Amino acid sequence: MNIHKVSRREFLKATGMTAGGMIMGVTLPVSLSAEDSESAFHPDVFIHIGENGDTTLYCGRAEMGQGISTALPAAVADELEADWSRVSVLQGDGDKKYGSQATGGSRSINEFFFPMRTAGAAMREMLVKAAAKSWGVSESDCYAELHYVHNKKNKKKIGYGELADEAGKLPLPKNPVLKTREQFRYIRKPLARHDQGEVVVGKRTYGIDTKIPGLKYAAIAHVPVFGGTLKSVDKTEAMKMKGVIDVVEVKPIKNPFSSVGGVAVVADNTWVAQQALKKLKIEWDPGANKIHNSKEYLEQLVKNVESPAEEIFKRGDVDKALKAAETTHSASYTGGYLSHSPMEPNASLAWVQDGSCEIWAATQNPQEIQKVVAQFLGRKEEDIVVHSTAAGGAFGRKSKCDYVHEAAAISKAAGVPVQLSWSREEDTRTGFYHSINAQHLEAGLDKDGNINAWLQRVAFPSIGSTFNPSQDRPNARDFRGPIAHPYGIANLKLESGHAPAHTRIGWYRAVYDIFYGFAVNVFTDELAQKSGMDTVKFLNNIYDNNKDSEMSSVVNRCRGVLNLAAEKGGWGRTMQENHGLGIAVHHSYRSFLAMLVHVETNGDDVKVHRVDCAVDCGLVLNPDIATAQMEGAVVMGLSLSLREDITFKDGAVVNSNYHDYPVLRHNEMPEVHVHFVDSPESPTGLGEPGVPTFAPALINAIYAASGKRHRSIPIKPMSV
Repeated sequence: MNIHKVSRREFLKATGMTAGGMIMGVTLPVSLSAEDSESAFHPDVFIHIGENGDTTLYCGRAEMGQGISTALPAAVADELEADWSRVSVLQGDGDKKYGSQATGGSRSINEFFFPMRTAGAAMREMLVKAAAKSWGVSESDCYAELHYVHNKKNKKKIGYGELADEAGKLPLPKNPVLKTREQFRYIRKPLARHDQGEVVVGKRTYGIDTKIPGLKYAAIAHVPVFGGTLKSVDKTEAMKMKGVIDVVEVKPIKNPFSSVGGVAVVADNTWVAQQALKKLKIEWDPGANKIHNSKEYLEQLVKNVESPAEEIFKRGDVDKALKAAETTHSASYTGGYLSHSPMEPNASLAWVQDGSCEIWAATQNPQEIQKVVAQFLGRKEEDIVVHSTAAGGAFGRKSKCDYVHEAAAISKAAGVPVQLSWSREEDTRTGFYHSINAQHLEAGLDKDGNINAWLQRVAFPSIGSTFNPSQDRPNARDFRGPIAHPYGIANLKLESGHAPAHTRIGWYRAVYDIFYGFAVNVFTDELAQKSGMDTVKFLNNIYDNNKDSEMSSVVNRCRGVLNLAAEKGGWGRTMQENHGLGIAVHHSYRSFLAMLVHVETNGDDVKVHRVDCAVDCGLVLNPDIATAQMEGAVVMGLSLSLREDITFKDGAVVNSNYHDYPVLRHNEMPEVHVHFVDSPESPTGLGEPGVPTFAPALINAIYAASGKRHRSIPIKPMSV
């Protein structure tokens, strides 16, 4: 981590904003690539105290509902002793001066928290020093509080705005003193989101909201099978419609994040564009992936994991341990393709001219847009101006920029600024999907119910296949979760089954942990039944027997959330008929989660009454935002557990909209209680870790209520 004083010139160059006062840039080590020189200046964040005292944070990372645009400024404001009502955050444009702008992997808080605090503390100390100098007193006679520096002796005070210019001329403190937890003003408090009012009244700018003079609108139909091509298009009838301007073919380029190819209509408004699109007579060549049918493919994956596969990791002798086991058990688990399905479908605005290219988009990675569009146009990346808007949901989908490449291609061809909005159908059928998957687990128990052998075979089309089509199975990198097993099993073997990709596979909230958490926790529940113990006792027994000192922290934190969830959710209490409790524990993205789910079953119908989430994510910055993350994780977890399943037939996605890819409805939402561990650890991610824990807890609860064991999710896929 580095904190820099920033000159007005550097600030203006990076942000394009007018500035006086005091400016700092905060740089993370991960922002510097190998080819950067030691003197390179790549701040991820700029912090500016203006001449009027208002404090603004310019951040390159994206706000997509997860709350970092509140949590990060709050960390600065707390150490700065700023008045929260005078703190705001602005989204930075795409620019390498912000270092890495890729937002995902639950990294923003755990990477930025201490740099932001340190920057705020440094600014506070510089302001105090400037005030002491102006008064001719010792710094110890001064203190900062709520946007003022106070003089203990004469009770006078000076506002930050009056001090900002002089403070900015002072040297940076080498080791600014950070507050203790007891001194926090905003951190650990349920602080309202800074943009809450704008969201409520509809003033927040999302991907579809930007308008510029001369704007035209586009709708697009994509090649339905990945790798397919356009054979012909008859645009005669479409061009007869009033308001239609052009019909444009969009071709893919050699970039995994570019368009798959399609045909777009440009018109005076979106409705006309969408209606004209229906009048196009399009013939596609589906290509090699026409053979892909997800039902048959999943059946093949199951066969691939129920036979010996490629060894990825080995510890001890699993085969010998299984033969010596008192009890053995095996089971296979599956999950279907998932679509991100954010509330806001892909939308962007592009204006490509001979000497410029300007883009507005909801994106998780504006720099990737610069790369792809620059490649398409044959220009330099820095010549592509990208303005990031707020994202109305993303979950990994908007880290790709095919929809922005398309807007740029349409604008270039039509010679006008174009706003492209995908329909829900195109969003569903042209995705980067979460992997369909199959797993086979075998384990051996000794006479005391301890696990002494564990075999896990996994097959799924890897995200790596999107970048390297020859990758036809999960590699060692894809097994990082199972390798970091908290059970401490002496005999462990992991194998990778054949799984060539037939569509684009991408990051989805919690990524592989969804199916790893599902299989491991349901299998563990089954092992507990085999041993004659309840699941909480069985898990505690496993943790007690893990003697690996390097895993002690992981084990203790898993145990902590397990027992907290069990306590708060009333584990072990007598349940009504057809009611049951299920529990699961998972750690990912450095955070630890346990969920206890209470369900009621009526035949195949399942009603979730209550969910208790126990969370150890280190220091909780904002309890309201953290709680919302867990509630959102329950929504996604329940939704994907019940019905979400993308079906491929003859290479194309069959689903089209929420009627046949149904996400959770309001009336299905259970009561959710979130319990945070009061942890001394540093804050860790929360955007992703809640999702993997819900599905297995639900499945275990259904078994407790009905005696029916599900090993595939979703449990009630829509028939399409």
